[in-house]
Amino acid sequence: RITQIAEAYGVNAAAVLDNIMYARCHNADHLLNLLVGAASKMVEEKFSLLVVDSIMAPFRTDYSGRGELSERQQHLGKALRRIQKLAEEYNVAVVLTNQVMADPAAGMTFAPNPPKPVGGHVLAHASMTRVQLRKGRAEQRVAKLMDSPWLPEGDATFEICAQGIADAKE
Repeated sequence: RITQIAEAYGVNAAAVLDNIMYARCHNADHLLNLLVGAASKMVEEKFSLLVVDSIMAPFRTDYSGRGELSERQQHLGKALRRIQKLAEEYNVAVVLTNQVMADPAAGMTFAPNPPKPVGGHVLAHASMTRVQLRKGRAEQRVAKLMDSPWLPEGDATFEICAQGIADAKE
């Protein structure tokens, strides 16, 4: 996908890929180790963006059930503090993607039951701006700004295309 976007803008795809570092995380402890490794790389080189795809996935595999919820949230908090420290020390923007789940308690009423982000208050309080993405019509996606200290709530419709992201065609 990165190669396709680079070519669409006439940029050398190999050079773009050389500027991207990638690691696959297998569990919560591995995530913490990867963050330490990222910090050591940031000392050596300039980074602009840190993306953690599915921040809760390693914690959901390591901890299951309500009995381990407290321990999971503490471990999550530790990882989020490390990420926040990286952002502040190295002036790096951070994007965390997350999973959502149905709220079983909300099913007891007749009101709509929108999905809830996994991670609870620990993740919610560590996030500055929260955006919910959903599929729209055809190839369109909708980004809904859920919470931000400096931006009002709102929606934006866009499309994913060969150039990356483009305004939605109406």
